Amino acid sequence: MKIVKEAKTFDQVNTEVLIVGVQKNCDHIEGWKDFVSFYGESVEDWIRTCDIDTDRKKLTKLPYTGQNGQLKRVLFVGLGDTKTLTENELRETFGIVGKQLRALKVNEVSIWLESFTANPIDEETIAFLFAEGAGLGFYQTPNYKTTSNEVDVYMDTVHFVTNGDIDEIAAAYEVGKIYAESVNEARNLVNLPPNLLTATELGHYAEKLAKQYDFEIEILTKTELEELGMGGILSVNKGSVEEPRLITIKYQATEKWEDVIGLVGKGVTYDTGGYSIKTKTGMVGMKGDMGGAAAVLGAMKIIGEVRPNKNVVAVIGSTDNMISGEAFKPDDVITMYSGKTVEVLNTDAEGRLVLADAVTYAKQQGANYLIDVATLTGGVITALGFDKTGSLTNNEEFFDAFIESSIETGEFVWGMPLTEKDKKRIRKSDVADLNNSPGSDGHMIFGGGFVGEFVEETPWIHLDIAGTSNASNAHDLGPKGATGVMVRTLATFVERLGEQNN
Repeated sequence: MKIVKEAKTFDQVNTEVLIVGVQKNCDHIEGWKDFVSFYGESVEDWIRTCDIDTDRKKLTKLPYTGQNGQLKRVLFVGLGDTKTLTENELRETFGIVGKQLRALKVNEVSIWLESFTANPIDEETIAFLFAEGAGLGFYQTPNYKTTSNEVDVYMDTVHFVTNGDIDEIAAAYEVGKIYAESVNEARNLVNLPPNLLTATELGHYAEKLAKQYDFEIEILTKTELEELGMGGILSVNKGSVEEPRLITIKYQATEKWEDVIGLVGKGVTYDTGGYSIKTKTGMVGMKGDMGGAAAVLGAMKIIGEVRPNKNVVAVIGSTDNMISGEAFKPDDVITMYSGKTVEVLNTDAEGRLVLADAVTYAKQQGANYLIDVATLTGGVITALGFDKTGSLTNNEEFFDAFIESSIETGEFVWGMPLTEKDKKRIRKSDVADLNNSPGSDGHMIFGGGFVGEFVEETPWIHLDIAGTSNASNAHDLGPKGATGVMVRTLATFVERLGEQNN
């Protein structure tokens, strides 16, 4: 996407569409009178008569009939009462704008930044939110239909009508664009059919990402996992003809490999449930069971672009969970990479087995703090619905800092309790150190708590995105399907940590 680093006046707008924010009373907006002179005094009458809708998230598309021959239309964006307008609401509003621009097949747009200002949202923040929100809203789920010959479009070029510092504005826009593109890549991964995205292919994607950003990368094959004794990943993989992979990416920002944050993603590319098989309807959509891996890879893409001053190790355990004569089964006892033994009570509680080996490996790679991300349990949906990510932690200070980043990105995270009674149930087994499924009650807590047994004393946050990783309907920031949830929050958190080191 091109950014025109030249502040435009209204008379200089040479794009098909000009985007303008409106509210009930626009007189206080810097440059409003100039816009009225440019567009025509009727605009104020249309606002008064509600022909231009000023309610928040409402769009009004009107033609431009003035002397500027290149400008075809103005897209008026309702902001409501800007005294209560939040950054997240503005981001979502721009998501709706992105959808409209795609519908209009617009490749080049102009936006009047001052018309969107609301204390304390300045021009640089508006540029960032526009790039992020519109980029997310512009996204379209890939498909494999043979009947469509429609040419794809993208918002290629953006011009700014502003009195602000154009270099600062362009830089902010660039970062917002990076955030949107990284989320959209994560969405693409999750939306890929499972016959196209195997653990091997996920490894190939990670290799390309590492090469692009000069990351250190290691991908362990099945033979190497067997040599290390990674019983969690290998047990889940036993029923499959596809090999598993353990993907490790390192971004070293400081001279010494210290104070490292570990991002661990569940990369189960398809989950049948194994012998604890899912229903035929419950199995549909399980191509998205690698949403945690996609979130980690999306965050690493942002990290590669913005280069924060924070060391990061990303570890992804990847396999599918299939059924065959070789598949693991209830009553099996397996030995994990850490040496702990686990009684398998439910083969559909496989993600925690993969994550347990991955967090153990992340600690060995120097992670001093851990965040794991996984589409782990249906229990989190029962507890919190589809719009909230559930979480567990063993360190409230670490968690509080993370929550600040989730509030900034508008990705809702809610902490759940993990008590000593919960831990005792996870440790209850007549034949092993742990069991992988203490019960359906508190399922989300038991799933994350199982991973916590391998984290031990390392400061840790568990994020269960089973509800938030997929949208059953279109929403402000995108279509139905993969959401790319937690990409932005993980990256923002790492950026914040890097700022503390400067």
